Amino acid sequence: MKAIRFPHALLPAALLLGATAQAQTLSAIVTPPPEAPAITQTAQGMLDAVNARVPQLDTAGFLAQMKAQPQTVVIDVRTPAELNLSGYVDAPRFFNIARGQLEFQIEAAVPDKATPIVVYCGVSQRSPLAADTLIRLGYTNVSNYRDGFFNWKRAGLPIQQFDKVPASFLYDLPQEVIPGVWSAIGATAPGSYDNSGHNNNLSFVITDDGVLVVNAGDNYLLAQSLHEEIKKRTTQPVKYVVLENSQGHAMLGSKYWKEQGVTIIAQRDTAAYMEKTGYDSLEVMRARARDKAFKTEFVMPDTLYDDRLDLKMGSWNLQILHLGSSHSHGDTMVWLPEKKLVIAGDTAFHVRMLPIFEDTDTAKWIETWDKFEALGAAIVIPGHGGPTDMATVRKWTRDYLVHLRAKVAEVIRNGGSLDDAYRVDQSAYMHLHTADELARSNAGRVYRAMEFE
Repeated sequence: MKAIRFPHALLPAALLLGATAQAQTLSAIVTPPPEAPAITQTAQGMLDAVNARVPQLDTAGFLAQMKAQPQTVVIDVRTPAELNLSGYVDAPRFFNIARGQLEFQIEAAVPDKATPIVVYCGVSQRSPLAADTLIRLGYTNVSNYRDGFFNWKRAGLPIQQFDKVPASFLYDLPQEVIPGVWSAIGATAPGSYDNSGHNNNLSFVITDDGVLVVNAGDNYLLAQSLHEEIKKRTTQPVKYVVLENSQGHAMLGSKYWKEQGVTIIAQRDTAAYMEKTGYDSLEVMRARARDKAFKTEFVMPDTLYDDRLDLKMGSWNLQILHLGSSHSHGDTMVWLPEKKLVIAGDTAFHVRMLPIFEDTDTAKWIETWDKFEALGAAIVIPGHGGPTDMATVRKWTRDYLVHLRAKVAEVIRNGGSLDDAYRVDQSAYMHLHTADELARSNAGRVYRAMEFE
């Protein structure tokens, strides 16, 4: 079996560098970076004065702080257009606030003025001024990353991009996990116009009797883009598309696949929820995707199952499984027992914080997890984040749910309020992508559910 290929930007490489690797990384730093534009003598004098009073971090120091203080907020003060062209530092707690907007937006983004903050720009000309502004606004733990983004990128350290493959609707191209099993890893950010709604994993299995795809995609054109990539890798036709749940990014591309004669498979509860919310999901997607929603229509699946559907595709045995309630209605996974690989859907998360919906039953999710882990998978392709192992998704999914429920239960036992639940300690998980957006709402929803358990 081939080794799992983990996508570079999804690994916490910046936190795992050994001494030798770090020395090699730092040797790539160029001072001043060639991208730095010339500035006047007056401007340079002003910049020198600011740099003298603002705490500075080089690349080694930045890496060390991210490891020691994962709660650090990283702020890129370049314009969104610049980030779109070059990418940005892959940091869990990241904000893009252009320098001209910093004074107006920072207190909403980072209300606690003791929060550790690192600011940067491309070549450390704007960022020292931004750091100085934050200090004058009362922020007490601010540093400037003096090597700048282009040196970070030159050193081969992890970056994120709004769109890794601009020529395709896919956020990133499919990677081969093991022979015959591929996954196009979606952005860990919310669905956007830039990522074309590809913020979940779109996987496919190439057998000797056709192809099975997991997730129809967010829209018609995204589904078409995935199919174009499949056709580059095999002449086998796509026969099945399995929907992991009823969310828009899992099912709204179904019309494209139906036009190709593909059978759409969903769990019965997923289909029922699609009937209730499908057109609402379509309208939300159309508002976000605008012209990229071209030809997308809501359609229902063709084949429904309850707990298990076995498919024999040539020499491949595939099990379509609903093990129980977890993240969403009818959560579905695809298990390849001979390969010890599971395409887990939203039963499993890592890299980004899992979202808890109003109707997510976290107690049942933990119960379902025991059945999921009992499969004995060696390789897990989760709903979000790259291919990994069971220990990793357990840590960032099951263990997070257990931790959050324990903290909220303590609040309830002590007669605490919803506001108290919002403030429970989730610091061990705040480095995960989207944690800033989800941590409070997750705690609130668990509190409201546990009040009546």
